[in-house]
Amino acid sequence: MSDALVIFTPSGKRGRFPLGTPVLTAARQLGVDLDSVCGGRGICSKCQITPGYGEFSKHGVTVAPNALSEWNAVEQRYKDKRGLIEGRRLGCQAQVMGDVVIDVPAESQVHRQVVRKAATARAISMDPATRLYFVEVEEPDMHEPSGDFERLAKALRTEWEIPEITAGLEVLRKLQPVLRQGKWRVTVALNKDHRAGPHRVLDIWPGLYEGGLYGLAVDLGSTTIAAHLCDLRTGDVVLSSGIMNPQIRFGEDLMSRVSYAMMNPGGDVEMTRTVREGMDALIADLAREAQITAREIMEAVIVCNPVMHHLFLGIDPVELGQAPFALATSDALTLDARELGLNAMNAAARAYLLPCIAGHVGADAAAVALSESPETSDDLVLVVDVGTNAEILLGDKRRVLACSSPTGPAFEGAQISSGQRAAPGAIERIEIDAVTKEPRFRVIGCDLWSDDPAFAEATAQTGITGICGSGIIEAVAEMRMAGLVDGSGLIGSEAQTGTWRCQPEGRTHAYLIHDASATGGPRITVTQGDIRAIQLAKSALYAGARLLMDEIGTDSVDRVVLAGAFGAHISPKHAMVLGMIPDAHLDKVTSAGNAAGTGARIALCNLAARAGIEATVKRIHKVETAIEPRFQEHFVNANALPHAVDTFPELAKIVTLPELSFNSGGGDGDGGRRKRRRG
Repeated sequence: MSDALVIFTPSGKRGRFPLGTPVLTAARQLGVDLDSVCGGRGICSKCQITPGYGEFSKHGVTVAPNALSEWNAVEQRYKDKRGLIEGRRLGCQAQVMGDVVIDVPAESQVHRQVVRKAATARAISMDPATRLYFVEVEEPDMHEPSGDFERLAKALRTEWEIPEITAGLEVLRKLQPVLRQGKWRVTVALNKDHRAGPHRVLDIWPGLYEGGLYGLAVDLGSTTIAAHLCDLRTGDVVLSSGIMNPQIRFGEDLMSRVSYAMMNPGGDVEMTRTVREGMDALIADLAREAQITAREIMEAVIVCNPVMHHLFLGIDPVELGQAPFALATSDALTLDARELGLNAMNAAARAYLLPCIAGHVGADAAAVALSESPETSDDLVLVVDVGTNAEILLGDKRRVLACSSPTGPAFEGAQISSGQRAAPGAIERIEIDAVTKEPRFRVIGCDLWSDDPAFAEATAQTGITGICGSGIIEAVAEMRMAGLVDGSGLIGSEAQTGTWRCQPEGRTHAYLIHDASATGGPRITVTQGDIRAIQLAKSALYAGARLLMDEIGTDSVDRVVLAGAFGAHISPKHAMVLGMIPDAHLDKVTSAGNAAGTGARIALCNLAARAGIEATVKRIHKVETAIEPRFQEHFVNANALPHAVDTFPELAKIVTLPELSFNSGGGDGDGGRRKRRRG
């Protein structure tokens, strides 16, 4: 019997193991972050995992129903005593019996994911859709046969000039006892639709209600789900939190999930259930941490890309996987939160989804446009929101263009040999000395650099566990600047680079950053495969931006805005050395933080902003990279570091990149000597 392929998500780590190997053992051998404290006896439940079944075209495997050993008595005993989420297994008990894809949920990870989508400070004019109104309602009269709800409507019309209201059954059921308890004085929460129509009664309290009134701004990404809990009276962000999108086990990028839906009947339904449960759990955790009740959360504004949009709504995304990439609907939507499986909110809470721009440019790009307002800019501004799928906007007062580009998960630390998601212990910053070729680095959770005498003690608890997206981006850029990687992306040998850290790995070389293998720790390298993964990702990003520039008819931009977690954690210099973004003066390259989340907050707190972005979206011109013939040309040219054709004069003013080539026979005997030039 041949060994089985085991693929772990969200880490992306994989390996082959003999049949009968416990999942926990496979995870430990691959360095997967799967917790366990009971020694595999099925007592602690820390090693819970979720297997995925069906066809995973992204991974090239089909997972059979019997890919893991049968449910055993230990798992049943644990489930009976403490409960186990449906579909979960204990990693110490489940054995590998065939090729399998296994998701490690956040609560089973020792090093919890750091979702870097904190709220960005922004002054927002408060005019929320949901407000509180105190009214005095006329008591019923034998001579006036109108119902209590009709008299509530009359009071709101008289006292607040609200012309019409409507309510669901959950409000009508409590209306009469609340009116009488409050002696006909009540507070109502009303939700106003910016597209006209009646106000909707979300809740009602006796007397003057002085409790909380909250809303959620949710950025539903393909990799992470981030949510900001906001006070709807003040606009203050009370709490922000995030989780990994649990859909990752079905595929890390969007097309993998579309493929999963195509290949597995009912796969779209399974992914819809998974993402709704994940978001609902995130909301419940936010409420618990903020010490508020679900009843106080009245509204959510949700932004997401088109595939996530359809899967969240329960719409099969199959049409988005093939030309002409038709959306079921591109308009903004206002729905009952309960329809979307969001039960950790008020029973009558509303959910507003921003409009999508086009088949591959979604509500998250609309939210970025709302946050950054390129249509009001005098300068030509390029806005880049980098994730597993990059959304790119280019424009000014005259015209705004948009496109999406499939960068893949490399920028998130996935598909990287020593890669991991952002968590304590992950390398996030790195510098390489151009003379000695020696690295120094910082890890998440510690402010000290690795060459600080106190670094070892400061990182003793977290350890040095791998390298995250920001770390790998800086590492490749630093290797290029230090002469360890040539313009084609090839890593040199020890003889070519002059450092023992460039070590043979098969037919290529890898650069050693950190080695703790002697003490059982990880060996962290940047391999040739890692370089290629970053090249593919950055080429897709640059090619998308270049297409928009072609459409405008320009070879340069005035400003570049980096949005998303990438924008907040990568220096513009490193991004430009890689050729991720077009050349610009570094003072003109700024970070907007989580612009999609900011746009969601603006739409949550300001009703006019919803009408504004719906109108703006209709004026944004979409460029489809998938069918644009120039995209491939731009993509190939962008493979070089920083670029094969385009010059980077602003970058050349601050960085001198070595002119060298490590092609076969290209320098082993020259002792590493090489010419240098600016540019």
